[in-house]
Amino acid sequence: MTPDSQAVLSAALALPEPDRRALVERLLETLPPELDEFNDEQFYQELERRRVEVEEGAVKPIPWSEVRLEE
Repeated sequence: MTPDSQAVLSAALALPEPDRRALVERLLETLPPELDEFNDEQFYQELERRRVEVEEGAVKPIPWSEVRLEE
């Protein structure tokens, strides 16, 4: 990240939460849309597959609070 970008980020992080949310939304609007990897049916199938894995104990979910700490 450039020094200018870092300065903008620092200033943005100092804003109140509603302003940070609005800023994120405005920035996202400036980016090109991402291509969907899945169509609706494929997405539903993936969600279902993951649900079954959790219910069968094949995977152990990690709480978002722990995942967030790893960033």
